[in-house]
Amino acid sequence: MRAPSCHRRKCSESCKRLTHPVAELSRKTFMRGLRNLRLLRPFVRPAIPTTASIPASSILNIRLFTTSFTMASRRDPNTDSNYEAWRTRHTTADLTIDFASKRLRGSVTLDLVSQTDAASQEIILDTSFVDVSSVNVNGSPASNWELKAREEPNGSPLHIALASGAAKGDVVSVQMEVSTTDKCTALQWLTPAQTSNKKAPFMFSQCQAIHARSLFPCQDTPDVKGTVTFNIRSPYVVVASGVTVAEPEAVEAGEEKLYRFEQKVPIPSYLFALASGDIVTAKIGKRSVVATGPNELEACKGEFEEDMDKFMDAAESVTGVPYQWGEYNVLVLPPSFPYGGMENPVYTFATPTIVSGDRQNIDVVAHELAHSWSGNLVGCGSWESFFLNEGWTMYIERRIIEKVHGGDAHFHFSAIIGWKALEESIKMYGADHPFTRLCINHRDENGKPIDPDDAFSSVPYEKGFHLVWYLERLVGREAFDKFIPHYFSTWANKSLSADEFKSTFLDFFSASEYVNLKDKIASIDWEGRFYNTGLPPKPEFDTSLVDVCYKLAEKWKGKDFKPSASDVESWTGNQKLVLLQAVQDFEEPLTAAQSEAMGKTYGFLTSKNVELQSAYYLVALKAKDTATYQRVAELLGHVGRMKFVRPLYRALNKVDPELARATFEKNRDFYHPICRQMAEKDLGLTTAA
Repeated sequence: MRAPSCHRRKCSESCKRLTHPVAELSRKTFMRGLRNLRLLRPFVRPAIPTTASIPASSILNIRLFTTSFTMASRRDPNTDSNYEAWRTRHTTADLTIDFASKRLRGSVTLDLVSQTDAASQEIILDTSFVDVSSVNVNGSPASNWELKAREEPNGSPLHIALASGAAKGDVVSVQMEVSTTDKCTALQWLTPAQTSNKKAPFMFSQCQAIHARSLFPCQDTPDVKGTVTFNIRSPYVVVASGVTVAEPEAVEAGEEKLYRFEQKVPIPSYLFALASGDIVTAKIGKRSVVATGPNELEACKGEFEEDMDKFMDAAESVTGVPYQWGEYNVLVLPPSFPYGGMENPVYTFATPTIVSGDRQNIDVVAHELAHSWSGNLVGCGSWESFFLNEGWTMYIERRIIEKVHGGDAHFHFSAIIGWKALEESIKMYGADHPFTRLCINHRDENGKPIDPDDAFSSVPYEKGFHLVWYLERLVGREAFDKFIPHYFSTWANKSLSADEFKSTFLDFFSASEYVNLKDKIASIDWEGRFYNTGLPPKPEFDTSLVDVCYKLAEKWKGKDFKPSASDVESWTGNQKLVLLQAVQDFEEPLTAAQSEAMGKTYGFLTSKNVELQSAYYLVALKAKDTATYQRVAELLGHVGRMKFVRPLYRALNKVDPELARATFEKNRDFYHPICRQMAEKDLGLTTAA
């Protein structure tokens, strides 16, 4: 997911070129308690054997196959599933997208492999606001099953009794009839009126971090991976996080068709993705198509087709590992999508704000493509070490940008933008806040899980990037470029912890050919890098592409400065963004007159680039330029990306809280459930516990 910041959640917005939307907590007492939290060190486990391939006969159902190994303990606090005792090898899902009732319904069958020798007499699965009407075990009605009382944030665990357990390695098949509910947090349903051509409804999913459990009972943890085969019925076109295996088939006499996809590379539950609506496609590369609404197709095609193959070639060159997923496609969603992009395999789900007509924001695609290696192929074992997904992805994204645009100045330019996003996140939290660590304890002082969405910010993206980049600079790029393919090959199709990443790095560089690096390696303060709060040590950046931006920003400190359109006419969108970010940081804001002059002269008021619009409006709101207040409210009614929505609501709330709250209430149903929840916290509309 594009980071919440400059350029997810995953998601995932920041410099993802994610914008880095910084999460805030809603309960004051919870905030006070968190200040004294100490991090728990992640459990270290041995390497996992590779998953076997899926038989072709499995294509009619959704299937999740996982690697088989024994867990000594469960290391993910955000799952109630007992995956240390049972591991999902294979999920069969036969699902119908019911637009009339706004439900996803059907049957789901899990084949679970016993990890113990009959030591466990129950299977526990994660659920959240899911209706479960029946449970069968090995073809017969379950003797006893129960949805336990809901406890936030993990939901209502489903307990299924197995009187005699199962021998180690035996497979137990659990079939469930399920339906989503109106409280489902993974799905957004749009009416035809909410789409551009007004002809058909639209539905899309967003399962990161712990929202797959609101679709169907599952082991909803990044520590369990499996392959997927989808069998989905809908009256409208369907795309999914799998490769199409057959043409759509008519279902009896109705309007529905059956859409089938298969994902042969193991994935965690949060990468399960569906979308359905009036969707058309166009080719944008040798292995890629763009999918979107009919009205947007040509604009999207023009935005992506020039760079898609360049990004793919650069990514494979940087990682040294061939692309594993067959196709790489981009689904440009309606504007309520809350992230810059979501790295769902095969189909990246992307915000329409990256389609600005000037190709200035498509580096979001570089980020989501990079996730095909970091996060999707190799990922964190729990959300406590989310930086293993996003820090690596930011690093690979910037290496891609460097290759595509030519020169390391572009790498540094992106990193400079990201550093500012990191500073903003840490300023918001406070430099001693536990959420500014790379490794975050996801249990509160009472040992209860916290919501991973609350801890998402630019920190795992940018602070994680600075760990990876620090290691590269320490050993040298030539040596580090040999480590990259070793890392992705060693952990392919597996999940790992921060300590396992550390061990992999140390083991690789313990080879005799790196004996000259021994002292440098020994100097790494791993504890500090993983667990210190606040900013990491600031590196020396190549500022050649930003110096001109800062020079112009300095001129704006003079109240008599007369701007000219020629000041920025040769600049890239990101250079204009750096200018605006620099002005945002002025101790003395611009006057309202200066704000108006900047917006008109530099074209920010008429720009179609939402990155620039949003950044300018933050300047204008700080300047108390009242002429822009209604413009901000209008933008908030057309954009659902949290990178823009959250900072704009916070800034508008400071100068005109009545307008901010009225705007939110007016557009409440437009926002994705995740965005709606976060904006409510930003505006103080949630009730403290």
